[in-house]
Amino acid sequence: MAGFVLRVKTKSGQKIVNGLAPQDKVSQLKAKLAELTGVPVAALHVLVGFPPKPVDLDTADVSIERVGIISGDTLIVEEKQIVFNRPNDFGRSHIVDQESFIDAPGVLMRKVVPADNSCLFTSVGYVLNGKVDTSCASFMREIIANAVAADSDEYSEAFLGRPNAEYCKWILKADSWGGAIELSILSKFYGLEIAVIDSINAIINRFGEDQHYAQRVFLIFDGIHYDPLYLEPLDGGSIQTIFPTEDERMLLEAAQLAREARSSRQFTDVQKFTLMCIDCKIRLNGQVAAQQHAKDTGHTNFGEVAA
Repeated sequence: MAGFVLRVKTKSGQKIVNGLAPQDKVSQLKAKLAELTGVPVAALHVLVGFPPKPVDLDTADVSIERVGIISGDTLIVEEKQIVFNRPNDFGRSHIVDQESFIDAPGVLMRKVVPADNSCLFTSVGYVLNGKVDTSCASFMREIIANAVAADSDEYSEAFLGRPNAEYCKWILKADSWGGAIELSILSKFYGLEIAVIDSINAIINRFGEDQHYAQRVFLIFDGIHYDPLYLEPLDGGSIQTIFPTEDERMLLEAAQLAREARSSRQFTDVQKFTLMCIDCKIRLNGQVAAQQHAKDTGHTNFGEVAA
């Protein structure tokens, strides 16, 4: 029992839940959360996981582990409006309290974009414009090609891994994958820091950090695919994708998200695992083989093969 620990995020800060066991009932968890947060049992709304999903609290006699909660999880506790059975109230039983979290104004979420070899560019486009627009990829590829062609000293063959002119032709192709070089150029072009959560190593790589830009955006990378991140406000307002770099809270949220993504194995470690092409079921060893297979076939959906 002593080893079962949960972290709780509430509008009054972060707390720790001790003294429960996986076999305890959901009703016991609800009582504990109500005591800890001050939210009435009837008004509890709890989310868990990544992305956060509601926990079924109505099955009070079911064990905690049966509803998908395990030791180490982070529970987001909200207070919903208590609704009495008036006909006009249907559909309004899940209204979040208007007061935002003090330490976290919302939940950092992943927006899944198409896995079409241009996910990096589509992700950058999303955090800039707030919408998924795959047509932005060709424009960004031109930005990168022009920047590389204009500075052959900085972007030398040794740096690029291929001749400057050859790289420029390569990056313009729709099936060429972007990475660190492309992110650094886009960071400079748009004048903002691009923080990439590496869910393999649970770290954040910050492109443009040394330039002290005023704004920051977030992406997440699982070893092959990039997705953008956005803040879903708890008050029901508009999503946010661009943040002040002085807001350290979002960096802390991103760091926690990276740890949670790693612990739940939401990554494809392409250096250490055998991969399988989901489209044709061929097994591939390592990142190079996966990239070559994607170029040869157009297949971009890969998964890990258990050892």
